[in-house]
Amino acid sequence: MKKAVMPLVMVVLLALIPYVAVQFAGLGFLFGVIIPYIAIVIFIGGFIYRVVDWARSPVPFRIPTTCGQEKSLDWIKRDKLESPSNFWEAAARVLSEVFLFRSLFRNTKAELHNGPKLAYGSSKWLWLAGLAFHWSMLVIVLRHYRFFIEKVPGFVTFLEDADGFLDVTLPAFYLTDVVVIAAVTFLVIRRFWDAKVRLISLPADYFPLLMILAIAIVGVFMRYITKVDVMSVKDLMINLVHFNLTLPEGIGALFYVHLFLVCVLAMYFPFSKLMHMGGIFMSPTRNLANNSREKRHINPWNPDIKFRTYAEYEDEFREKMKKANLPLEKE
Repeated sequence: MKKAVMPLVMVVLLALIPYVAVQFAGLGFLFGVIIPYIAIVIFIGGFIYRVVDWARSPVPFRIPTTCGQEKSLDWIKRDKLESPSNFWEAAARVLSEVFLFRSLFRNTKAELHNGPKLAYGSSKWLWLAGLAFHWSMLVIVLRHYRFFIEKVPGFVTFLEDADGFLDVTLPAFYLTDVVVIAAVTFLVIRRFWDAKVRLISLPADYFPLLMILAIAIVGVFMRYITKVDVMSVKDLMINLVHFNLTLPEGIGALFYVHLFLVCVLAMYFPFSKLMHMGGIFMSPTRNLANNSREKRHINPWNPDIKFRTYAEYEDEFREKMKKANLPLEKE
């Protein structure tokens, strides 16, 4: 519990800073224009730096993680996803991880019962919460695309209609708003509830979860309780896209809280565990084909070494070998 106190305090302070600065000091331009540009530069630059750094890391051996039959004789049935033998099969496995969380789906939990007895069981709730969280975040991000372009694309309208199909409130109630808050809340409570997870959890594990939760709560609060001028918000976003440094009037301070938290999360993203979003594509345990039986892989980072044959070795030490009565291939 103590590990989560400092991240929680930091999130609360980060939320209060823009509210006080805009509401009482009139610093809307700083939090509405300058900080978003800084956040975008740090996010893109940091993301590229991390990916390039990973790409430059040597991978001398084929080290894919496999748990299925490798490609072998024609009459032996193989597992194409668990032990891919070519690029396309490896790509299919990576995409199944990205979109379906296959490894997390098969994750098990260990529990110690009376006896003592160690028992393994299914852990599908974690998989479901993770899947719900990531898919909801994707839909929410795509829905927000309408604020950055004048004419709303058809796919954004489709997502909004599908997400708000219940149509029980005005403005329309989005299911992803509830799902993302519920999923993140579950992930936070799990770190408190499970003793094993709580033991290995660090403040860096709580901070991004609490930040995302705060961003979602402020966004829901703006949409359903304290309304903001949506057209002014859209004008601001379009101005940022077109590098127009004009700040529209009538934007409430609560929106700047939401925007500032997003900016902080974006700046924090490339230097945190959240970079697994890009790292999963660079992982050699996932993106390499397991084809060592059909293709010889030579480490390209090995230094050039001059090898000597046994004949050359014998020529060099023949006299000494004779004195030691060692067998020689040629006298």
